[in-house]
Amino acid sequence: MNSFGVIFRVSIFGESHGPAIGVVIDGCPPGISIKADDFLPDLKRRQSGSRGTTKRREPDLPEILSGVFQDHTTGAPITLVTRNSDKISSDYDEFKKIPRPGHADFVSSMKYSGYSDMRGSGHFSGRITWGLVAAGVIAKKIAGNSNISAKLISAGGSDNIEEALDKAIESNDTIGGIIECRVQNPPAGLGEPFFYSFESALSHMVFSIPAIKGIEFGAGFAAASMRGSQHNDPFIDLYGKTASNNAGGINGGITNGNEIIFRTVVKPTSSTGADQTTFDFVEKKMTTLKVKGRHDTCIALRIPVIVESVTAIVLADLMLIDRGIHGERK
Repeated sequence: MNSFGVIFRVSIFGESHGPAIGVVIDGCPPGISIKADDFLPDLKRRQSGSRGTTKRREPDLPEILSGVFQDHTTGAPITLVTRNSDKISSDYDEFKKIPRPGHADFVSSMKYSGYSDMRGSGHFSGRITWGLVAAGVIAKKIAGNSNISAKLISAGGSDNIEEALDKAIESNDTIGGIIECRVQNPPAGLGEPFFYSFESALSHMVFSIPAIKGIEFGAGFAAASMRGSQHNDPFIDLYGKTASNNAGGINGGITNGNEIIFRTVVKPTSSTGADQTTFDFVEKKMTTLKVKGRHDTCIALRIPVIVESVTAIVLADLMLIDRGIHGERK
């Protein structure tokens, strides 16, 4: 399914080398100030162009097709699109017979009976996250005073990201990374246990980002080696502030008002310049594949803003669910 959310519902559409990609946002409250320029800062952060990212350059300019009138949301569904222009589809011709290891080529062909669009990875491309970032811009306005920030804290297994990038570029290979996201001043009481708890909803949304392979909240996996007396976060005032934050700002699946902290794992870009031995499904034998095309050495460099965006989407949806709280409008 290509939709997420109960009230603030986000649906993405399009393919990497199709005419356009976009997003439809249903359930957005009316009266929120929105202009096309509002989307540009976050969309620019998602773009390629910096060292270690793909040479494909799309303008990513947003077109507002519906749901906004006189620079304010109307309450009707909002449709946002951007046109694809920088496409070299011939790079992907051979992947029908030789699916790329690590990609969705094989599974999408199986699931959609060979009819999936393979160009630029089609609907499975990281390019589709444009719609998530665009929706996140609106969601951040609903989230009000909550400050969401994410950053890449390691790449290729090293805290020295530039050095790890140098080694990957030199070896013509790719690397992954770890992104940490923090939400300051989150509302307390968000989350609908059991099946739409804050962690459940956020994990669901984070895993919709291509290349994500893991998530942890607060102390995360380190909690397995801690004592309960160490892991517990004692309260220190009437407002629920805690002395530590091993829970990552969430208890019982509900936000407790402390800073929300989580980390997520981004795998190495599957399209690597290194030769790979894999199976040719037409010739029915093993072969050597060298992937053509323009790809990121470290896709994790471009993902922090996407993580921020999906976090904002979850906050917005849960705020609207929880007793109709709309947050501060801007």
